[in-house]
Amino acid sequence: MLRSGIRPDRLTYPFVLKSMAGLFLTELGMAIHCMVLRCGIELDSFVRVSLVDMYVKVEKLGSAFKVFDESPERFDSGSSALLWNVLIKGCCKAGSMKKAVKLFKAMPKKENVSWSTLIDGFAKNGDMDRAMELFDQMPEKNVVSWTTMVDGFSRNGDSEKALSMFSKMLEEGVRPNAFTIVSALSACAKIGALEAGLRIHKYIKDNGLHLTEALGTALVDMYAKCGNIESASEVFVETKQKSIRTWTVMIWGWAIHGHSEQAIACFKQMMFAGIKPDEVVFLALLTACKHSGQVDVGLNFFDSMRLDYCIEPSMKHYTLIVDMLGRSGQLKEALRFIERMPMNPDFVIWGALFCACRAHKKTKMAKFALNKLLKLEPTHTGNYILSNAFAALGQWEDAERVRVLIQNRGVHKNSGWSYIEVEGQVHRFVSGDHDHKDAKAICLKLEEITAGAVKQGYIPGTEWVLHNMEQEEKDDVLGSHGEKFALAFALICTSPGMTIRIVKNLQVCGDCHSLMKYVSKMSQREIILRDMKRFHHFKDGSCSCRDHWSRRHGMLAHPLRSKTPAVRNLRFIGGTVPRMIMILDGILNGEAGFLYYWRIALGHLWLFGSAIWMKQLMHGG
Repeated sequence: MLRSGIRPDRLTYPFVLKSMAGLFLTELGMAIHCMVLRCGIELDSFVRVSLVDMYVKVEKLGSAFKVFDESPERFDSGSSALLWNVLIKGCCKAGSMKKAVKLFKAMPKKENVSWSTLIDGFAKNGDMDRAMELFDQMPEKNVVSWTTMVDGFSRNGDSEKALSMFSKMLEEGVRPNAFTIVSALSACAKIGALEAGLRIHKYIKDNGLHLTEALGTALVDMYAKCGNIESASEVFVETKQKSIRTWTVMIWGWAIHGHSEQAIACFKQMMFAGIKPDEVVFLALLTACKHSGQVDVGLNFFDSMRLDYCIEPSMKHYTLIVDMLGRSGQLKEALRFIERMPMNPDFVIWGALFCACRAHKKTKMAKFALNKLLKLEPTHTGNYILSNAFAALGQWEDAERVRVLIQNRGVHKNSGWSYIEVEGQVHRFVSGDHDHKDAKAICLKLEEITAGAVKQGYIPGTEWVLHNMEQEEKDDVLGSHGEKFALAFALICTSPGMTIRIVKNLQVCGDCHSLMKYVSKMSQREIILRDMKRFHHFKDGSCSCRDHWSRRHGMLAHPLRSKTPAVRNLRFIGGTVPRMIMILDGILNGEAGFLYYWRIALGHLWLFGSAIWMKQLMHGG
């Protein structure tokens, strides 16, 4: 445009400035500002708003204030609201809430958008008390302000209040929009409030709302995280507009429920639909393989990331592989994998190896992993692994020393809590907390079911208590876990035969896992427990996870486990020919039945031959 000799006008510059902000081109944006000044159109209100918006988005709040202060129309109540709102939003984004409040108070006229912008700022900066205070002061509340509160509570981890706000919104006769419903469904998903989620789904149907990509994805996520994977799959099929997020949520759903075959099948359908996978999709696939013990399938997916899709694995992908190998008892392979990583392993990597060593009672390697952990600075809650590590090895003095060190640094371990929904009301149980109004009845019920389980063969797993104390004290600690309280409460308050659904924020311990199996058999109920790792479906005395952390699963062909050094040293290989080498290596080393590997080899040869034939056909012979 400039080369053609055409001068930009007041309508051109706002679009240019918006582009500069979107691309974070600070210097170019400032150069455009200079051009605006030379052209003498800086007094145009539309241009000024665009300049302030550009400086806010490139994180130059001082420059934004300078443009704002030079705007003579800022105190014109009729036309300046947008200018104020843009700057207030910028202050909120930068975390400068005092400046945002000062601007808000100085506004000549406060519109609903102004109130909602400041409320949203407090919510996104984690201050829901101030957000609620402002919301209550609003002269007129609309769908935007209500949605801001629902979303704010949901984002800040208070799903109960989010759902309460959503209910009040409906009571006030305010019709929620799609974003409100997505926020409410997200709150349901976080605490496993299936009944609330079902009511919201009914509202969508009753009001004839179109199942958009956003709504469909939120419903799939809600059903999957509330333990109803079948309904999640049904909604997924009904959702016609599927984005990569929709596919990813469904794959994650199958993965955390332990259905690896369905997760992989969903991935194949996604590929057939022409959706290119990203790194999050592969996290879901690796999680599915980890939970099902399909080590070689997981390793091949890991190889495929880089070779077939040019996606560089992140630390999270490496952690999943280490965890997967460790869970299946392949500790040497896990250590070899760590040693070949292109980046330095972090605390989580060594923690995963240590936990695997502990589960498989490999003390020597556990101490090696522990020494690696000790070299890393204890500055976050994950470093409670160190204390637990010493305790697991019986080194109580060292365990206590690390606990004191962590506490002195002001680091606090996340407390364990469990949620259960009964008759539409969500109940929260914190480990060691007996403040529930029905605490006495819950404790009596817990004693009853524990005694019944002991008669059936249950033995309290006191090895999961990582403190040096007497046996009786350890039994008391195990009995105070939040998921046990939630289980007892559900048995008291729900009808016989009803499915019990519990959500826990931490990983379930082995003792609670064992008790759940016995109770599912004694009560003839299905118990669905969601912990931070996955879902556990307890039925008739067994769990869907098949006690995966304590079992060694079968192995297929992969170079990390080859007995032949030349094959073992192949780094992240992929493709038909290299995998044929691994298959033949497996046959020669007798790692599995001859016929089994022979069938796989024939399959790969057929695929390889088909690929050559197709290539020749496409090139005319």
